[in-house]
Amino acid sequence: MTSVSPHVRSPKECALAAARAHDGERGALLPILHDIQAELGYVDPEVVPVLADALNLSIAEVHGVVTFYRDFRSTPPGRTTVRICRAEACQSVGAEALVEHAKAALGVGFGETTADGAVTLDEVFCLGNCALGPAVQVGDRLHGRVAPARFDALLGDAR
Repeated sequence: MTSVSPHVRSPKECALAAARAHDGERGALLPILHDIQAELGYVDPEVVPVLADALNLSIAEVHGVVTFYRDFRSTPPGRTTVRICRAEACQSVGAEALVEHAKAALGVGFGETTADGAVTLDEVFCLGNCALGPAVQVGDRLHGRVAPARFDALLGDAR
């Protein structure tokens, strides 16, 4: 999970700095977007035209890349991000029931953040913890064999 400091540059300043850092590189858009998200916690839509201008791309091209890759967020994440694995190995041991429980417990869907800003719920299609499914990542910590009761306990720690 990326934490954002209160003294972060504006999204436009961040985008321009990232573009300068990758000036002259082939295929610089993805590294620039990763830099922006690392600093801000998300890719603010206001940086799309800034990057298009800096990289001599169309706004549609930049927007297409931002929206194509699921790792890029267009809104600030919650203080904690919870990712639930939905790959086949985890599905076979109860991930779908866990997903439904998580959505109900948090009152949000995938890609959404709770009203209090505490938790963002995301899906992922492999956490590499297949033998211990269903797998859940809370912040930077990976957890295996997560049943609904364990999910609630992990969530309590995250809030």
